[in-house]
Amino acid sequence: MSNIRKAFENGKAFIPFITVGDPDIATTKKAVLAMVENGADLIELGIPFSDPTAEGPVIQGANIRALKGGMTTDKVFDFVRDIRRDTDVPMVFMTYANVVFSYDAEKFISTCRDIGIDGLILPDLPYEEKDEFLPICRKYGVDLISLIAPTSAQRIAMIAKDAEGFLYIVSSLGVTGTRSQITTDLDAIVKVVRENTDIPCAIGFGISTPDQAKKMAGISDGAIVGSAIIKLLEKHGVDAPAPIGEYVRSMKEAVLS
Repeated sequence: MSNIRKAFENGKAFIPFITVGDPDIATTKKAVLAMVENGADLIELGIPFSDPTAEGPVIQGANIRALKGGMTTDKVFDFVRDIRRDTDVPMVFMTYANVVFSYDAEKFISTCRDIGIDGLILPDLPYEEKDEFLPICRKYGVDLISLIAPTSAQRIAMIAKDAEGFLYIVSSLGVTGTRSQITTDLDAIVKVVRENTDIPCAIGFGISTPDQAKKMAGISDGAIVGSAIIKLLEKHGVDAPAPIGEYVRSMKEAVLS
């Protein structure tokens, strides 16, 4: 069974995102462990990239800060090796196809398996082009996680049928970032997903408050949050792990309520 499935075994899942190396590796490690202690079911680790096209200004800023601090893909791998001594919570990388491609896809994905990364989310990889990485992911037992956007329409069933790990449902058009309202008809998207797969689905993009998390978990199997956590890092810097832990606890309680 995919290790990612474990994230959805204790009721609704809360899935936080963090960019590795923002503001530094030590803070990332403390923040991830604080998330795990406070109920995070699966961690999305962002590999810093110079052109993160799916990201809004908040996560773009985190990428820039991490890269300025000298983060590289190899340093991210070392970080995962280190943190795996302290936690076995499911973890996935969120990055871009070019990061995997330029590193050498086979080398990148086999390293994911070796260090304990359970899945890969590549927001700029179209469904029609996923065969560039899917056979390698299957070879090494790393789930290639598909995204379903509000514009996926006729392709939702097709994407769901092929899904692995979990399905990432994008709540809104545009880039990542907190939103005051989410107006997409997510019930309709999740209905099509449920008709075509038993793989869990979680909703992300724009979720920042416990109320939003509760609502999204009511529709799907969990909620994904990134920008709100990065804002805490931006605000508190090296002191961010404690407020991040408190925030994650409030969000986990909300998805379970």
